[in-house]
Amino acid sequence: MIRKFIKHITHPFFKFLTESYFSKTRNYSYKGITVKVVPSVFPPHHTISTKILLDYIAHLDLKNKTFLELGCGSGIISLFAASKGAIVTASDINKKALKALDTAAEANNLLVKTTYSDLFEALDVAPFDWIIINPPYYPKTPKSMKEKAWFCGADFEYFKKAFQQVSKRNDASILMILSQDCNIEKINNIATMHHLKLTSVFEKKVLAEKNYIFKIETNAK
Repeated sequence: MIRKFIKHITHPFFKFLTESYFSKTRNYSYKGITVKVVPSVFPPHHTISTKILLDYIAHLDLKNKTFLELGCGSGIISLFAASKGAIVTASDINKKALKALDTAAEANNLLVKTTYSDLFEALDVAPFDWIIINPPYYPKTPKSMKEKAWFCGADFEYFKKAFQQVSKRNDASILMILSQDCNIEKINNIATMHHLKLTSVFEKKVLAEKNYIFKIETNAK
C-alpha cells in the first residue's frame, strides 16, 4: 500500500528525476529499428507504454493500412508500423521530434509522412484504418514543450480537445493507452460527454504498474 502511494505521488515527476539522463540525445531501438530521442521528446526508455504498444501492433495486419500515430514523440511506433507495410502519418506539436523522425526514417529506409499538428487540426479529414495515441495524462498545466509530453492540463484539457475532435471523425480503429496511475475514471467521463466510450482491449502489468489499451468508439447519441 505504501509502495503504491509513493509511486502515485512521485511518478508524475519521473521526468524531473531523470533530467540529467535525458538532457542528451539517446538511442532507442525495437526489432532492428533505431531512433534518436532528442531532449524535450517523450522518452520511451524507462517507461513501459511505448513498448506495450509496439508489442501490441506487432500482431496486427498493417499491410497497406493507413496508420496515424497522433503525438508521435520519438516516432518509433510510426517506423515500426511502416516496417510492417502500413501507410504511415506521424503528427506532433514538437517540431524537433518531427525533424528527428524524418532523419530516423531515412536512416532506417522507411517511409513516414510527418505532419506538424495540434491533435487532428492539421490532419486530413479522411479516415485512417488505425490511430495510435500515447497521451499525456497527468493533470497539470504544462509550461514547456517538454512538459506537454507528460501533462494534459490542470483540467484535462488535452482529453477534452482530443475527444471533441474524435467524435467528429469516422476512423476505423482508434487505440489509446492509459496507466492505472492516471485518473481513468475522469478521462472516461470526458469521453462519455462527447458520446464516446472507452473499451479495454488489452491490459498488461509490469512490476507494480498496469497499463490498459482502450479502443475509442462512438456511442449512439
